[in-house]
Parts: sequence; C-alpha cells; structure tokens
Amino acid sequence: MLVFLVSYLLVSLLAGDFYKMPISVAFIAASVYAVAIMRRMPFAERIGRFSRGASDANIMLMIWIFVLAGAFAESARSMGAVDATISLTLRLLPGNLLPAGLFLASCFVSFSIGTSVGTIVALAPVAAGLAGETGLSNAWLTAIVVGGAFFGDNLSFISDTTIAATRTQECDLHDKFRVNVRIVAPAALVTLAIYLVTGSAVHVPTDSDPVDYFRVVPYLLVLVTAIAGMNVMKVLLLGIAASGVIGLASGSFTLMEWCGGMGQGITGMGELIIVTLLAGGLLEMIRLNGGIDWIIGRMTRHISDRRGAEGTIAGLVCLANLCTANNTIAILTVGPIARTIAGCFGVSRRRSASLLDTFSCFTQGLLPYGAQMLMAAGLASLSPLEIMRYLYYPWILGAVTLLAILLRYPRRV
Repeated sequence: MLVFLVSYLLVSLLAGDFYKMPISVAFIAASVYAVAIMRRMPFAERIGRFSRGASDANIMLMIWIFVLAGAFAESARSMGAVDATISLTLRLLPGNLLPAGLFLASCFVSFSIGTSVGTIVALAPVAAGLAGETGLSNAWLTAIVVGGAFFGDNLSFISDTTIAATRTQECDLHDKFRVNVRIVAPAALVTLAIYLVTGSAVHVPTDSDPVDYFRVVPYLLVLVTAIAGMNVMKVLLLGIAASGVIGLASGSFTLMEWCGGMGQGITGMGELIIVTLLAGGLLEMIRLNGGIDWIIGRMTRHISDRRGAEGTIAGLVCLANLCTANNTIAILTVGPIARTIAGCFGVSRRRSASLLDTFSCFTQGLLPYGAQMLMAAGLASLSPLEIMRYLYYPWILGAVTLLAILLRYPRRV
C-alpha cells in the first residue's frame, strides 16, 4: 500500500499535476512489488494467489455491475433519457434549489436501494447533463451525488455495509439505525445548509422546451425496481432493455447503433475494471503476508478507556478500508476484533456497529481508487481528484462522528 501511495501521490507532486499519474499504473507498481517480495513460494504460485484475489466472487460481481452500468449509461444517453431527465429537473426545481435538491434526491435514492454504486449509476449522468445545461461545475454536481450516495449506504436497512456491521457486532438492524441516525442526521443537515447557501447564488436559465416524459421511463424504471429490492444486475438489465425498446421505437437509433453504443459504454469502463482486478489481487497479497493483521495488532496494544476503544475501532476500519478500497470487506475484516474490543471496554454493540459503518463510509467516500469514486469519475468523464475537492459530506460526516466519540454522544448509548 505504501508503494501504491508513494507512486501515485509522489509522482503527481513531482509532475505538478495530480492528473498525470494513472491509478492503474500505480496499482501495477504496487502489485509487482507485492508479488516480488513473496519469496517463500514459487513464482507461479505467487501469480496464482494474486489471480485468485483478483477473481474473488465480490470482485467479479463488482466488475459485472460495472459492465452493465456502462452499457446502460450509454444506451440511455443515446436514447435521450439524460436530456429528458435534465429538462424535467430544471422544470421542477428552481435554480437556487438545484444543488440541495440533487443532494436530497441522492440521499433518498441511496437510502431506498441500499447501494451507493447503484445511486451513482442512476444519478451521475443526470448531474453531468445538468452541468452541461446550466454551466455549473460538473465536478461539483457529481460530488453532490457521491456524498448523498454514502448517506444512504450508511443508513439503509438493505445496505451491505449495514448488514455486515450488524452481523459482525451481533446486534439488531433497528437498534443500529437508531444510534446511527442521531450521528448522521446532523452531518446531512449541515451539508444541506451548505448547498442551500451556495445554491442561492446559482442562476439557471428557465427551460422552456417541452419535456419528453416517455424518455424518462428508463431512469424511473431503474429507480423504482431498485427501491422495490430487485437485484442491481437485474435492474441494470431491465434499464438496458427499456432504453433499447424506447430508442428503437422512437427512431433514436438503429439496432446496430444501439449495440455499438452499449459496446462504447462498456469500453469506457475498461480502466475501472482493470483497477478493480489489480486492487483485488493486491488485497490478497497483503492479507497473505499478514499486513492487515499486523496493523490491527499494533493498534490494539494501548487501549485504556471507552473513548480509546471507540477510537481504535474507528481507526481499524479506516485502515482496513484504505487497504481494501471496499467498505464492506473492511467491516468484515475488523468486525470480530471490534466486537471483542467493544465487549472488553463496555461499548454497546449497536454503538460499535454504528462506528464501523460510519467510518467505513467516511473513508470510502474519500478514496480516489474506491469503486464509487471511480464509477462517478467514469460516468462524468472526470478525474477522481477533481471530484474529491468538492466532497463536503464525507468530511463533515467524519468530523461529526469524531465529535460523537469525544463527547459521548448520544449519551443513552
């Protein structure tokens, strides 16, 4: 991980441009080093272990989602769904409420469907289209969507991070939610206030063009079916089919043009897929060499009180998240140890579950090589670092949760 961070950040600093160093090249450098230092096993076996990590079931599922997301995004764009959705949004929301409305929409969708990636897939193209139509910063509007996506990922009852946190801490979903919402709600309200204030200076031209409501159907279909609990891959396949049927019926494209557009969307996810594979292989090498266990062991040696225990739980999941670039895997990695620490120092299980989930979402929301950031950057044609400078919600969430530890809030827990 140090090789990755040094090669990614140091080269960018030396070049004077944070967009010069591709993330995939930094991951290749770290992966080559990780394989090279494992001298206790034959080279072929090292490659096999690395490949096994890259082909992990969770990694492969993520890649299939990326493939379908790319096909859906380009298919919907070619059919005119993005333009129609933008026109509808401009008609419904006054210009000064556009940033706040986009944040609320992202929060609602992510809480309903329980996945930050699914929320970004649905709303990032809309944010990019609104930026082009209104002249607002594309990176700013995309960051608003990313921030709201992590709000729901943290709180939703069907979120994989919520399920992982409550299962590893052996507590009830509703108990964790009652604690978690008291910490998260102030952070969301502060972020919303920022968008209301900054949005007051926004001047958006009134959209006088008629809205083609029929072309909005693919996005509505994706949102409704996802909220209903349908598997995200089935949701994306349904969205692709709906975009194709409407596009062919309206003459937006021919069958071959539709297929070509889907292929272009999938190709656009190429670097994201490569980074995901490299990250999975690198994680396996770190785990195999005991790197994560070593970090955990070093952090748990000097705990003296309940605040220290809660801070250690937060630090453990943040470090694991930095190494894995996956908040669910990070929670599963340190969850059992967090439960032991919580039991020894009188931290309630719902409190430890809340801290695990919140700090993992805080860290994941700021990783330039995390799946959510890479997905948002790919759909908006931006660099992850361009989006990071506008990510208000994750920073505010981290600060509020740290204050909750220091002030023992909420006290009933």
